[in-house]
Amino acid sequence: MLDRPLPSLAAIRAFEAAARHGSFTRAGSELGTSSASVSYHVRQLEAQIGVALFLRHPHRVSLTEAGALIAEEAEKAFAGLRASFARAVEVDEARLSLTTLPTLGTSWLTPRLGLFRAAHPDILVELDISETAEDLTAGRFDMAIRNGDGRWPGLRTIELFASVFLPLCVPALKDAAAGIADPRTPLPVPLLGRPDWWTLWYRALGWEQGPPPSRFGTRLSTEHLDVAAALAGHGVVIASPILFRAEIDAGRLVPAHDRLVPAGRSFWLTWPVSRQHSRKIALFRDWLCAEAEAARDAARRFGYGL
Repeated sequence: MLDRPLPSLAAIRAFEAAARHGSFTRAGSELGTSSASVSYHVRQLEAQIGVALFLRHPHRVSLTEAGALIAEEAEKAFAGLRASFARAVEVDEARLSLTTLPTLGTSWLTPRLGLFRAAHPDILVELDISETAEDLTAGRFDMAIRNGDGRWPGLRTIELFASVFLPLCVPALKDAAAGIADPRTPLPVPLLGRPDWWTLWYRALGWEQGPPPSRFGTRLSTEHLDVAAALAGHGVVIASPILFRAEIDAGRLVPAHDRLVPAGRSFWLTWPVSRQHSRKIALFRDWLCAEAEAARDAARRFGYGL
């Protein structure tokens, strides 16, 4: 038994490849290195254990008796490692972990996920809803849907659709919101949603100032909660007709005004560059891009090119 540390993995790997090929040159090609490097690692291994492993011939090498013994065990060990790596990939490819923003995840993505599952029953999707931009290189999540400009170092990105919004309300409040185009006009119903979005919307109509604070109703933390309040008839909400297309198509919400305004950002599907060849990521990317294209087509009826 050796009373010294196990030889380096690089040396063992070089020996195993050379033993299978019977050639330092072909071993170097497999390992992406030179025959001289393979020869160096093999000599280091022989020096460490004090045993000759190869007989060197002019144009080839052959195993010694001791080398053949070690080669048999090394090949078994590396075959076991290859099999374990393959099994690990299979396990990983069967589960897709995705993190996304609350409103998009709750109102737009979740109702569609069953379609992906039906098309790819071998992939389990785990969805995290969070405002936090998770570090995708940490390994907890495979992919994310983020809102911004799409420029994030170390990540691949595909634009899904732009962030756009317009005033929405239940049909019963359509007449009450008739004067909404003028921020100075008092309305019998409050405004819901982010004041900065309302300000952008009014600026697109030519007004420098947005509505005064007195025009707003209950302040809620996310867009989908604001829309829930609007669906209950509690006011006019500034929200995305893309994310809430189902409510509009069903007639539960109607535009209080037809002007659609871009926020200057987009929703992006993103994943680490290191995972760009993953099958599950490619399948989800292609499926989600098709869903996003359909959403953009539906939104064009509001008069904004997406």
